Amino acid sequence: MLSVIDWRGQALTPQWLHLHVPRVSTEDSSVDDTVQELIDDVRARGSQALFDQAERFDRCRPESIHTPPEARERAFEQLDPELKASISLAIVRVRQASEAQVPPAQVTTLATGATVTQRWQPVERAGVYIPGGKAVYPSSVVMNVVAAQVAGVREIVLVSPPQAEFDGEIHPTILATAHMLGVTEIYRTGGAGAIAALAYGVPDADLSPVSTITGPGNIFVATAKRLVKGVVGIDSEAGPTEIVVIADGSTPADFVSSDLVSQAEHDEMAQAILISTDEAYAHDVIDAVASRAAVTRHRERVEKSLSGEQSAVILVDSLAEAVKVSDALAPEHLEICTESPHTLAKDIAHAGAIFLGPYTPVSAGDYLAGSNHVLPTGGQARFQAGLSVMTFLRPQQLVDYSKQALAEVADDIVRFANAEDLPAHGEAVTARFLEAEN
Repeated sequence: MLSVIDWRGQALTPQWLHLHVPRVSTEDSSVDDTVQELIDDVRARGSQALFDQAERFDRCRPESIHTPPEARERAFEQLDPELKASISLAIVRVRQASEAQVPPAQVTTLATGATVTQRWQPVERAGVYIPGGKAVYPSSVVMNVVAAQVAGVREIVLVSPPQAEFDGEIHPTILATAHMLGVTEIYRTGGAGAIAALAYGVPDADLSPVSTITGPGNIFVATAKRLVKGVVGIDSEAGPTEIVVIADGSTPADFVSSDLVSQAEHDEMAQAILISTDEAYAHDVIDAVASRAAVTRHRERVEKSLSGEQSAVILVDSLAEAVKVSDALAPEHLEICTESPHTLAKDIAHAGAIFLGPYTPVSAGDYLAGSNHVLPTGGQARFQAGLSVMTFLRPQQLVDYSKQALAEVADDIVRFANAEDLPAHGEAVTARFLEAEN
C-alpha cells in the first residue's frame, strides 16, 4: 500500500526537494498528436465529427448535439428531492463565498483632472466542461457555473459527454443541476472534441465560440485545453487529484486515513501523501488506510492510487520541514491536522486550498464548504490560482486626463518618446497645445 519515505536528517533544500518529491507522471507526447487530430476533425467537419467521436469514445451516438429544454426539465422533475436540497444548499454557499471575490472598481487620482479607474469586466461567453467517465459530478456544475454567474458572464455554455446508459443523453443529474442554475445552452459532447467545439464553435450546430473554457476532465480534455489556450482563455490544465496531509499525531489516524482514501477513489493516478513528524503515528495511518481500502466500493482504484509512485508517507524532523515538503509539492488540497493548524498555515506558500483542523476534510470543500473545488494540480499552485470569479473577469483601465493634467506631464512624455526614438509619440501630445500657442 502506502510506501514510507524517510527524510529525517536530510537537508531539505528547495533544489533537492524539486528533484525528489513524488509526482504523478502524465507526460505522453502521443496524446498531443491524438488530441490535435480530434480538434482538427471538429474544425473541419463540425457536428459530424462530434457524432463520430461520441460513437468512438462514449459508445453512443446522440440524435443531436443540442440538449432540448424538455430534457433538463424532465431531469429536474425526476431528481431525488433530498439530493435536490443538497445541491440547492451548495449553490447558496458557493454563491455567498464567490460574491466576496468580486473586486470593486477603484479610482486613482494622480493629480487634479488626472484619474485612472480600475474596473473588472466579465467575459461575454464562457464554456463549462463537465466530465462523464468514472463518476457524475453535479458539484462541478455548481462550482463552475456559480463562479461565472457571480462574475457577470452573460452566456454560459455547458458541455458534457453523452451517456450510453441514458440513450445518448447527458447524465440526468448534470442536466438537473444545470436547470437549477438556469443554464439553457447545453450540448451532448465530451472529450477533446467538446473543447474544440467550445473554442472554435460548430456552425452547423449553432454553437458559437466562447471566450473562456473551465472545468475538469481527463488527460485528453486537459491536453485539448492547453492546445486551444490563446484562442480562448482556460482555467488550468488539470491533472489527477491530489491530497497532502501534514499531521503531528494530534488528529485521529482514522480521520487522516479516511481523507487519503477519499481522494484516492477519484482515479488510479490520484496522489495521496501524508507528511508527519511521528513515525509510530504514521504507521497507524498506514494500517488504517489498508483497512479502509480493503472494504471501500472502489477498492481496485484506491489500492492502485495508494500503491503508485505518486503516493507515500513522508517522515520529517519537524513541522517546519513538513512545510518545506508541502510547498515543494504545491498540492491541490492541503490538510493541516496539527495542534495549531492556523499558525502553521501562515507559513504555507503554495497550495490550491488549505483545510484547517480535524473537522475540515477535503470532502467538505468538494461539496458544501462554500470554497471552489476546481483547483490547480501537478504543482501548478506555485503560480496558478483555483477557479474563482476572477477566472471570468478581466482588469480594464479607464484613463481620463484633462487638458491641464496632460500639460503637466507633456514635457516628460516627450522626453520618454525621444529617448525611445519614437518622436511621433511626443508629437501626439504637443499637437494638443499648438493651437493655444498660436
